[in-house]
Amino acid sequence: MLDPLERWRELGLPDKPDYAGLLTYAGMPYTQDPTELADVDVAVVGAPTDDLVSDRPGTRFAPRAIRAASCPPGPHLEAKVDAFAELRIVDFGDAAVLPADPTTTHAQIEKTVGQVVAAGALPVVLGGDHSITEPSVRAVAATHGPVGLVHFDTHTDTGTEVFGVELSHGTPMYRLVRDGRVAGERYVQIGLRGYWPGETEFGWQHEHGITSHFMHDVRDVGIREVVERTVARVGSGPVFLTVDVDVLDPSVAPGTGTPEPGGMTSVDLLWACRELGRQLDLVGIDVVEVIPTAIGSADVTALVADRIVRETLTGVALRRRGAN
Repeated sequence: MLDPLERWRELGLPDKPDYAGLLTYAGMPYTQDPTELADVDVAVVGAPTDDLVSDRPGTRFAPRAIRAASCPPGPHLEAKVDAFAELRIVDFGDAAVLPADPTTTHAQIEKTVGQVVAAGALPVVLGGDHSITEPSVRAVAATHGPVGLVHFDTHTDTGTEVFGVELSHGTPMYRLVRDGRVAGERYVQIGLRGYWPGETEFGWQHEHGITSHFMHDVRDVGIREVVERTVARVGSGPVFLTVDVDVLDPSVAPGTGTPEPGGMTSVDLLWACRELGRQLDLVGIDVVEVIPTAIGSADVTALVADRIVRETLTGVALRRRGAN
């Protein structure tokens, strides 16, 4: 296992500048050897692929950008806990994606995430377009059985096809429920708005017991009530958390493929992720649809994606402490 901080430790320092050294998530140790995941609590996996987007490409560059945006460890000023002190976290590198070969790419993502799950660690997957949730959840469900799903997004991603194509970033949730990897009655969507999907998709969701919280729900009842209802709905079993950054308003996260005005604030989303990490039995996490090269984005969207991960892991650390 490689320690990116080794040369700085020789100087008696606990950390390095963000811009120096090996690029790993938050400067965490790096390995590609699954045998080194023993006793690891969390393993970060990159899934740099965007072959299945329906609009703007570029999220293949997100895992590197999110790693570059990650800040050094330290105690959360509100929660009073340092997730990196409470949890043993490593960077497990990127899945062996292949351009223009989504079938092989998904198989490699499933394999890599599966190695993390087999070691008893929590996989945190940095996408990549939202299609990467399908192989990630497949890997988790292979061990845990059908899982609950909390899904932050502008869109439901429950289409049967997009532009006549079944394998797409607009279809993974339909496929996961259809194939029994996600329990529909334990699946909650948060932040929906805009103009897609339509009656057919929502009719199918109703048949499968899927719960949808629209942006007007977040606006009218508040994020705390939405999170409380979500926790009650998904219950006490294993849950996968997926966050599409387009759930945020484009003023907050401009670097994404299908932006939709009228979205969440980062204040609400970050708090919600931390609270869900604290209250739910999370067995997998992903953050998707970041385009760090988009005009007006720079590292703004990658930065908020990093904080989504950090806040969720802070919640996980609090849960393991048994803290309120």
